[in-house]
Amino acid sequence: MKSAPRLLLGLALIAGIALALINREHLDANALTAWVEAAGPVGPLLFIGLYAIATVLFLPGSLLTLAGGALFGPLWGTLWNLTGATLGAVLAFLVARYLAGDWVQARAGGLLKRLMRGVEAEGWRFVAFTRLVPVFPFNLLNYALGLTRIPFLPYLLATAIGMLPGAIAYTWLGYAGREAAGGGEGLIQKGLIALALLAALAFLPRLVARLRQAPLVDGGRSENAHDRG
Repeated sequence: MKSAPRLLLGLALIAGIALALINREHLDANALTAWVEAAGPVGPLLFIGLYAIATVLFLPGSLLTLAGGALFGPLWGTLWNLTGATLGAVLAFLVARYLAGDWVQARAGGLLKRLMRGVEAEGWRFVAFTRLVPVFPFNLLNYALGLTRIPFLPYLLATAIGMLPGAIAYTWLGYAGREAAGGGEGLIQKGLIALALLAALAFLPRLVARLRQAPLVDGGRSENAHDRG
């Protein structure tokens, strides 16, 4: 009897992901912005919920992160973006761990083995590392980590902390883009800050890899490159 709900959930998840991927080209940042603004005081909650659902359905979070910066500014936008992304990562983690493990394992393939080795060796540090350095696909990573032995709370904290630098950079980029479109003051300064944050984000993987001195970075990248080939 327990397998029936899991099967139904798995089918619903597959259908939702398929529909989301089919219609991903129709995602409209302007429509999203208008929808959230029309929600008034509950706009941030609506935005967080949409972000979480998009993460679970394998939709790209970059569009939502930029929209969050444009909607809420650099401070609140970073908070809402990070909250939505973390909530989505947690939901995917729980679905994989308790409900759809077989479905995730079939799609994770060799990725799951590398994650299990990394988690067994380093625990939450490995989770934080994979969030800081995009070695593995973000949306699939959320599900695959649910099948490792990492406890929930360390996963949650490492995920939120590891995603913070990217959330700050892309939220500011969305904010700067809105200011540029609206002709706000200090455009050059805001643009330079956006470029500096993106440059720092691009340099961060090298810095982390040097401090960590782990071979999994090069190994993961070479394996990813081999898989793409």
